[in-house]
Amino acid sequence: MNAATTDPLARIAELSGVGEAVDEARTVVDRLLGHRVLRRRSADVSLESALRGAHASAVLDGADVSLEQVRAGEADDARVKGALRVSGELGRLVETWPKAPRQVLARLHTLAAADALTGEGADRLGRPRTGGEAAQDPSGLGAPPSPIEVEARLEALGALLERRSSAPALVVSAVVHGELMALRPFGWGDGLVARAAERLVLIERGLDPKSLAAPELGHEQRREGYTEGLRSYLTGTPEGVRAWVLHCCAAVADGARDSLATCEALKRG
Repeated sequence: MNAATTDPLARIAELSGVGEAVDEARTVVDRLLGHRVLRRRSADVSLESALRGAHASAVLDGADVSLEQVRAGEADDARVKGALRVSGELGRLVETWPKAPRQVLARLHTLAAADALTGEGADRLGRPRTGGEAAQDPSGLGAPPSPIEVEARLEALGALLERRSSAPALVVSAVVHGELMALRPFGWGDGLVARAAERLVLIERGLDPKSLAAPELGHEQRREGYTEGLRSYLTGTPEGVRAWVLHCCAAVADGARDSLATCEALKRG
């Protein structure tokens, strides 16, 4: 019995074109990781990547704010503030993620939604929706699953992650992102959480251990493909999941290229 028989993520990795897309994205990320500037300035590149990724993620959730405003601290938008908080804490969540992914998702939502869910709404921070709340839908995906289905699928996702799939990090991160967007488990800030979880997988599984690439930026630059890819994922078919994984690989590569440009700018001084 091969690994793909018992590992659903490994089966996804074997879909047509996925291996090639993974290799292409990994090549760009490896080129970034090998850049000479990182010997002295990796923290600067990581910081810039975090800022650009947070801005892109907030824009995908509907924020109307420029990168310059975010950089200057002038963005008074709950989505931007949440995205920045999430980005700033990812490094501290890496160790916990493979052991307790549900706990990490709750923490990500608490960070993402702290400025949006206040007063009585603060009780919902980190808690999956129970049915009385309307789930936001900035990507136009339609009605989300019921709370009962959300709970079952979150449990299944957590169990899948704890089993440590043999699939490449890019496949695992794409499925985590897609599943969280399909579920929209919290009702507010789900996109911020899903994109942060994707990045967390790439860090924890060693593809991008210093969080230098910004896949959120790639998703925002390919915004139409992002929505189409998510809708494909929602079909649950092998072809739909494949289309989503291919989009995610391209987005990660785009994020890595952007950080390569940052490296070149730092090299020029």
